Amino acid sequence: MTIETTPPVRTLAPAARAVEVLGGDFTEASLRRYLNGIPGVDAVGLEQRAAGLGTRSIKTTSKAWALDKIIELIDLTTLEGADTPGKVRSLVAKALTPDPSDLTAPRPAAVCVYGDMVPYAVEALGASHAGRSGGAPGSVNVAAVATAFPSGRASLAVKLADTADAVAAGADEIDMVIDRGAFLSGRYGLVFDEIVAVKEACRRPDGSYAHLKVILETGELNTYDNVRRASWLSILAGGDFIKTSTGKVSPAATLPVTLLMLEVVRDWHKLTGEEIGVKPAGGIRSSKDAIKYLVTVAETVGEHWLQPHLFRFGASSLLNDVLLQRQKLTTGHYSGADYVTID
Repeated sequence: MTIETTPPVRTLAPAARAVEVLGGDFTEASLRRYLNGIPGVDAVGLEQRAAGLGTRSIKTTSKAWALDKIIELIDLTTLEGADTPGKVRSLVAKALTPDPSDLTAPRPAAVCVYGDMVPYAVEALGASHAGRSGGAPGSVNVAAVATAFPSGRASLAVKLADTADAVAAGADEIDMVIDRGAFLSGRYGLVFDEIVAVKEACRRPDGSYAHLKVILETGELNTYDNVRRASWLSILAGGDFIKTSTGKVSPAATLPVTLLMLEVVRDWHKLTGEEIGVKPAGGIRSSKDAIKYLVTVAETVGEHWLQPHLFRFGASSLLNDVLLQRQKLTTGHYSGADYVTID
């Protein structure tokens, strides 16, 4: 399988893409009709499919591959009000050398921090920063949360400044939050326009763009139907990724919601040929749970999607458990109390 180290460029502007998909002039009314016309979700069927995928086992010979793959797909995250430059440097050190006792362990895809912490992450990564190395193997991206994360409660001007500052500081990826209040009140055009504007704020002086992940905060959307509509809306507006959660609201990522978002991505690919990423974030702490997501991705959109530019885990503690499992496979024993068995 060919591994793509950089995501393909989306060739149509969001408005043009929306017109093409909607089959006519793009207006607030036509967008609302389109989204409200999307078939409802069979909640029972969705949850049964997710439960079935969650019981799949993998061969013992595949476990080492799965553990390394999980690491490669992690956005190693610290998003706390008490974050300091020192804490970010420690996070970067963990990303660069996940297991000092085994230097064959792969590196995570990215470190994810608040925008004001981006310069410290870039500095600590040095030549291993993907933005400096051109995405060379083993390099690490810097992702920044923006747009008044996690609430999204700010003016558009503040959200755009938040985004532009992070990009100027060296962020390779922006994780934005949608205005859930606007979405839930049916103001789809406002949400669409904000995503388009944030995408433009991701533009660098050389004309390239930071990768945009759109956080739906599915725990606040209340229904699977809303998750499906928000997923379609985010993709139409130019999002490169759709992300479940900020990790600050419960429930965060769940397997049924992630399955639903993967189905949207699959359907979008069939419709347009474009590949959109999915990022479950929040609450995925064990290797056993992460493997369920790998299986769900492979069975829904195919193994091709198990690449960093198409799938990520947003996590802070998952890496530790994966390294413990990896140690177990390598040495045949582990004496720690937090060991979680992979069935």
